Amino acid sequence: MPTALLSVSDKTGLVDFANGLVNLGWDLISTGGTATALRSAGIKVRDVSDVTGFSEMLEGRVKTLHPAIHAGLLARRDSPDHMKALAAQRIAPIDLVAVNLYPFEQTAARDGAKPHEVIEQIDIGGPSMLRSAAKNFEAVTVIVDPADYGRVLAALEARDDDLDLRRLLAEKVFARTAAYDAAIAYWFGCERSEIFPERMILPLEKGATLRYGENPGQRAAVYMERQHDGIAALEQKGGKELSFNNLLDLEGALIATDLFEGEVCCAIVKHTTPCGIATARSGLDAYRKALACDPVSAFGSVISFTVDVDDAIAEAVSSLFVECIVAPRFTSGALEILGRKKNLRVLEGRAQWRNHALDYKRVRGGLLVQERAPLAANEGEWKVVTSRQPSEAEWWDLRFAWRAVGSVKSNAIVLVREGATIGIGAGQMSRVDAAFLSVHKAGLAGHDTKGAVMGSDAFFPFRDGVEQAAEAGVSAIVQPGGSVRDQEVVEAANEYNIAMVHTGKRQFRH
Repeated sequence: MPTALLSVSDKTGLVDFANGLVNLGWDLISTGGTATALRSAGIKVRDVSDVTGFSEMLEGRVKTLHPAIHAGLLARRDSPDHMKALAAQRIAPIDLVAVNLYPFEQTAARDGAKPHEVIEQIDIGGPSMLRSAAKNFEAVTVIVDPADYGRVLAALEARDDDLDLRRLLAEKVFARTAAYDAAIAYWFGCERSEIFPERMILPLEKGATLRYGENPGQRAAVYMERQHDGIAALEQKGGKELSFNNLLDLEGALIATDLFEGEVCCAIVKHTTPCGIATARSGLDAYRKALACDPVSAFGSVISFTVDVDDAIAEAVSSLFVECIVAPRFTSGALEILGRKKNLRVLEGRAQWRNHALDYKRVRGGLLVQERAPLAANEGEWKVVTSRQPSEAEWWDLRFAWRAVGSVKSNAIVLVREGATIGIGAGQMSRVDAAFLSVHKAGLAGHDTKGAVMGSDAFFPFRDGVEQAAEAGVSAIVQPGGSVRDQEVVEAANEYNIAMVHTGKRQFRH
């Protein structure tokens, strides 16, 4: 009679799976809560202690760490010496193991979780059994994911000795235990405030296989740190599946609105950088102002709102070709209107970064890792460096410009009027070119740049950027400062009666 050992924290599908095994003539052994759940369902099961001859010890910390378990898992069935050793010790082989691990990740992520609570969710026996069974996959079927119960039962019912399936299941075990250990190591690092440990292991789980990558012919997938966190927390309400480029642009759109949390804001993004950002009293007005910045580039864009999308916003957006729209919530009418656009991806919810999340950038052979840029600008460090102080209206737009330019690819310049971008110069090799492009784009969209304010993500290395601003009629500039030619730049601003504020911090987005 074949023997299965079942010991699971997540009991999803457990009873049906166990019933299927019993109906096929399997003997079941189990531990603690799993055995209780099976008996409550009327399923006959033996306790692990009946196999080991030892009761659970140390408040359940020791249950399965015994030769009677691990020898039964590890013995090679094709080795006469192994089988003789089992017989000599009266140990029966174990042919199937279904184990999923204590919920360490969920406990560690819970607000207010005490260290001793987290530590008690570090599973020892579970990973040990999984690894023993997975090592001996040629003889033992090992299941770490309840989603695999069905196909394992189907193979057993068909009497299909599917070695490829057992190999795949073993691979899943080692991937799961590696991610589990990585999460534990990460928690220990956080406990001692170490964000850059000697070894960095990223526990990522595949969220989806994508149709292709940046271009057709490039295979791609998306992996998530947690399946219900960040972008994975968004619920798709309509449209085609998200593409590789959609996900990149979606992140760019969320970055653009992150700094305007608590305000009514709309950001329109193309190729990961904004082509329009605006705040207003209503979501519809914010959308119209953002669109007015660069309506040509908005074709095929991704749009992010900080507020709910109602029917009026949906009607306005539906007149434009949009790849994706994301908002905290959509009214039923808005979903119906947007649903007429079969290819428009509609995403609902809040996709926030975890506390202390790091930013990763791939380079050949490794990763660059950095802290995420702070969301809030420390205005207490700002300094007016020109003779003229900004007016109250200019101050309001300067604050907006500084937040907006942080989401634009560097070198970045934004022109702003009344809480909206009217011109954006992004991704230029020189800052004066970015300034020129922002003015040029504003002109193409029909905006008058006289009296607008300018935001720059890094310092002006020469006075030519200020001269470009003056020629356009810009009245105030916000920039980090820090150039060896700061004095020349400030003198240029004074010559043109432009108010200038230094923030003391740059915000490159490469």
